[in-house]
Amino acid sequence: MRDLHHQVEVSLRTWTGTHHRLQTQLVEMVTEHAEGDSEGQMELPDGDEEDLCKVWDMAMDKDVAGLLQAFKATDILVGVISRSRCPRLTEICVGILGNIACFPDTCATLSQNENLGEVLLLLLGDADPPTLLETSRLLLTCLSQKDVCSLWLQRIRQQTSVRSNLCFIMSSSTNTDLLEKVGELVETLFDLDEDIMKSWITAQPKQAEGDLDVASCLLEAAKQLRSESPNGLEVYLHALQLLTTIDEGIQTFAAPDGPGQAVGEFVGEVVCKDLCQAEDLSVVLQEQKSTLLQAFSVLQALHRCQDQWRSKADTSVPLIGTVLRVLQHDSDATRESQSGEEEKKDEQLEALAEAAAELLADICVQIQKETVADLVREGYLTERTCVAAARSLTPNFQTSFEHLQRVLSEADPQVGRRGEEAGSCLRRGRDQGSAPVQTLTRRSFL
Repeated sequence: MRDLHHQVEVSLRTWTGTHHRLQTQLVEMVTEHAEGDSEGQMELPDGDEEDLCKVWDMAMDKDVAGLLQAFKATDILVGVISRSRCPRLTEICVGILGNIACFPDTCATLSQNENLGEVLLLLLGDADPPTLLETSRLLLTCLSQKDVCSLWLQRIRQQTSVRSNLCFIMSSSTNTDLLEKVGELVETLFDLDEDIMKSWITAQPKQAEGDLDVASCLLEAAKQLRSESPNGLEVYLHALQLLTTIDEGIQTFAAPDGPGQAVGEFVGEVVCKDLCQAEDLSVVLQEQKSTLLQAFSVLQALHRCQDQWRSKADTSVPLIGTVLRVLQHDSDATRESQSGEEEKKDEQLEALAEAAAELLADICVQIQKETVADLVREGYLTERTCVAAARSLTPNFQTSFEHLQRVLSEADPQVGRRGEEAGSCLRRGRDQGSAPVQTLTRRSFL
């Protein structure tokens, strides 16, 4: 290990000990090109690229990152980035800074560089995907360090181009890696700073330039990642879910010309066609519980907005059926745990069942007889799922259950009687204090 550190230090001193030579070379490269074709791009010579990539790799070591700081590498790299017209050179320089920022001490020192703060945020408007990827990574790294997080949030609040640049990437890029990283960045910003989320959701896009609002941009990115990256899709669903936690977000989704209906249709389709298609629902729920949790929360918020949309559409039968299946699985699992060995509770599955019950309650308050008849005819609403619905909706959502029961009795008396029996049994047990009725309370699941 000592030999390795000695080798690294020698390599670094070879590089940074003569950093004036390297800096001169880099500046000459930039200046030479700047004096030529100002619209073109220059290539990084193989030798220089190899040397820089070695430093990039070595900067992953804490001691190396400290040495780079001691040799004022940040100033050198920021100076090169600000004048570079070579995408590969810019990418590598930002990547080196990203590795230096991985450690609290070096990140704290690096973050105090005002020039870096300005240059980095402006780089989000760059056209080179690898550079954008490394820039987003560096920003995420800095935001993850609690000592400098507030400093970077302040810079982002002050630099209005950040929103428009990230929205452009989300709405137009097809680069999976870049969309994933930008999604993580937006999700992190929304999670850390509600003021940023409010200002971004209320910002008016420039229609003349074809800009989209932030919710529509999140939707476009989610569509792009739907089949390519389940993890990326979950990130964007969480970002959309965060928007539903503020009044400004709900107002945007409820607007007649807003993105609410499009988001609802997309999320509902993802739930039915992507997340809950497998026959073995218990396996699916374990694998997809986090994504489903975000999806159900978004759908519930949007369901409450739909009266203000231009064209109100009934909640799809397959979506209601999927919610019933999730609740039936929870009901079956609850009975098994009561009759067998007690297992450790899965808090995420519990939260998923709560979210499903709340969504079903909102749907059932005004559910139409035709919709219930379709649910019965297509096999979604059976005696078993009816009992599961009764367990989930009683007692917290009694009004919703009573309306569902009344409409179901008209659509299919046999299934309706079974649901009525289940509801009566649960009410009697609750009155006697012995029924294993699930208590549904809203829980934070962020």
